[in-house]
Amino acid sequence: MSDTHLSEYEKMLAGQLYWPTDPELVALRLKQMMILEELNRTSVSQPDLRTKLLKQLFGSTGEKLVVESPFRCDYGTHIHVGENFYANAGCVILDCAEVRIGNNVMFGPQVNIYTPGHPLEPGARISGIEFAKTITIGDNCWIGGMAILNPGVTLGKNVVVASGAVVTKSFGDNVVIGGNPARIMKEINPDI
Repeated sequence: MSDTHLSEYEKMLAGQLYWPTDPELVALRLKQMMILEELNRTSVSQPDLRTKLLKQLFGSTGEKLVVESPFRCDYGTHIHVGENFYANAGCVILDCAEVRIGNNVMFGPQVNIYTPGHPLEPGARISGIEFAKTITIGDNCWIGGMAILNPGVTLGKNVVVASGAVVTKSFGDNVVIGGNPARIMKEINPDI
């Protein structure tokens, strides 16, 4: 049930149904899109400027982070990355809810992280209302190219997501997952 006293922004972050066309949300996305545009125009020969722009765009970061262009996100401010983060080209993070990424995490090319979702009922879906659920990725994870993480997913530490996997549920530590929908393919010994 939705709280009518909350702003659409507060509803969005609380995982309730909200209107993404709300003027406050549109203005926030536009402000962040300007930083995102500048980042995607910045040359690879300007790594210090790219890092500065990422630190302006993201909610929080470690010192060492690299995000290859093109990169896309909704807000940026809801993305929190730990130390030593790398995202290859074509990464999309739809951060209508928080996306928390641990230390030493790598994304292959075209990884897609989706926090927003839409109602199943056609009338509600057509209206444009949506919801968002937080995604959490633990330390030392490697997300293979073209993998997709759906709303509400949590990955534990030392998880490897195979290329092209569609992750629809949460997984604990020390596993390799793959497939559509993703399932455990093998366990990892974290002491090796």
